[in-house]
Amino acid sequence: MTGFDQNPTASSYPFSMMKRLSTLALLVLLYLPLPVRSFSQLNKQADNWEAFRFLIGEWVGKGTGSPGEAGGAFSFSLDLEEKILVRRNRADYPATKDKPAYSHTDLMVIYKEGTETRAIYFDNEGHTIHYAVTVSKDMPTRVTFLSEISTSAPRFRFIYSKINNDNMTFQFDIAPPGKPEAFARYLEGSLVRKAK
Repeated sequence: MTGFDQNPTASSYPFSMMKRLSTLALLVLLYLPLPVRSFSQLNKQADNWEAFRFLIGEWVGKGTGSPGEAGGAFSFSLDLEEKILVRRNRADYPATKDKPAYSHTDLMVIYKEGTETRAIYFDNEGHTIHYAVTVSKDMPTRVTFLSEISTSAPRFRFIYSKINNDNMTFQFDIAPPGKPEAFARYLEGSLVRKAK
């Protein structure tokens, strides 16, 4: 014997053949061109904010309604690697004969939950409001925020409507407790994109 067995035994044959097949399979996999997507790429596709892009930027506006005339500014920006859309708002109300001047500030985080778009709102008056968010099918440049129904609290509806790239309108409606569809206009106004 030379140290090399020309006729392998039955017990060594399956191991030798498996080793060759494994090596061949590995080589095929290494050279096979596969479209590979990372987890973040897959998530980015799922978090498509295309319908909301007209909102992104800084806006100034004037509004009228139940709380009185107001001026203010807000912004929409994508955050957390485009996983959420954040709105920051400030409205300033001048003094009237009935009350002193005051400011209202709020923060809203818009996020995807499965196939739904949702939002949570916080303000300096202590409110926390959960919204369902929809883009109108007949007017894709209209976004509506609709709060959940509660028998003991008002229901809120906030609508942004694009006029053109630098102008849009907003309206804020409130329905009384127990009448979730009886919305009345509380505030409305026009918005202009802030010049860069």
